[in-house]
Amino acid sequence: MVRLAGICQVAAGRHGEFGESMELNVLGLADETQHVYLALVGRPRSAAAELARGRGISTAAATRALADLVGRGLATRSGTRPVRYTANPPEAAVTALIQEHEHRLDAARSLVQRLADAHREATRISRPDIAVELLSDIEEISQAAHRLTAQARGEVRAFDRPPYVNRPGANLEQQVARQRGGVVHRVIYSREAVAWPGRLAGDILPSVRAGEQARVRGELPLKLVICDDQAALIPFSLAPGGHAAAYLVHRSPMLTALEALFEAEWERAVVLAARPGGGQDDAAAPEGGPDSETRALLTLLTSGLTDAAIARTQGWSARTTQRRIHRLLTELGATTRFQAALAAARRGWI
Repeated sequence: MVRLAGICQVAAGRHGEFGESMELNVLGLADETQHVYLALVGRPRSAAAELARGRGISTAAATRALADLVGRGLATRSGTRPVRYTANPPEAAVTALIQEHEHRLDAARSLVQRLADAHREATRISRPDIAVELLSDIEEISQAAHRLTAQARGEVRAFDRPPYVNRPGANLEQQVARQRGGVVHRVIYSREAVAWPGRLAGDILPSVRAGEQARVRGELPLKLVICDDQAALIPFSLAPGGHAAAYLVHRSPMLTALEALFEAEWERAVVLAARPGGGQDDAAAPEGGPDSETRALLTLLTSGLTDAAIARTQGWSARTTQRRIHRLLTELGATTRFQAALAAARRGWI
């Protein structure tokens, strides 16, 4: 807002620090209207003729400016004769005007986004070669990934597997916020991702407890993020340095193929429950079912993790891990992990 010293100078008939132009023209006020308003701020209950003399303009011009101010909620007029005007409190009146323009700007931004989407779609139709964009800068790839997930309104689907550019779990807080906002997250983790040191307890299970639907596959063919049914992001390569480039796939037959690939892998993947590590109450288990520690082991076994990976994930020694696996197989009457998974499923444990 304007500073008090400047207002007093204008009220006294001097232009002062404001000169002949003001900053309120961004709100749609003409220069003359702004000057009349500043004069009125320092001279409550002024008639149009008085303000006109102070500004050196005609009474008709002052009257038009005052009518504009009243219409915008910046001033009020009396019912007396002659009509007198008083500026409304600037902190409320001008702020309200700013907020109104901000709403209009937001509407304009929304329109621009819709127009941009329509323009991109029309361009893609006329130029099918840009249905897939090659991003060749790490920062550009990171921004694209953030933009896609932030714009998701319905669902985010992902293949999660090493190697990683950023620390796994770095975006946990943002993902939980999106899930609370109603965006469904379905993620398939590779066996290596689940076995990554600290990943299961510190990232994956907190996401699942917050609503993520997680499954595990022994191997995944690529890393992938699909946002709604609008776009997907995949790295150029899983080899060292391959994350320095990525493909941004827009709505096209190629995106449809990636969606089909995800759904096929989803059907084959093993459900990863939220209970491993004791994160939920044992009361949720079926009557006569295993305790949380046994459920953790069972989930990791059915996810395909090796004994060494289970030991790292759970913080057990190799001997303890082998002993607990043997005890679980004996309890289920199984000799292999596959048989154990079938027996556990029949009992309703997984």
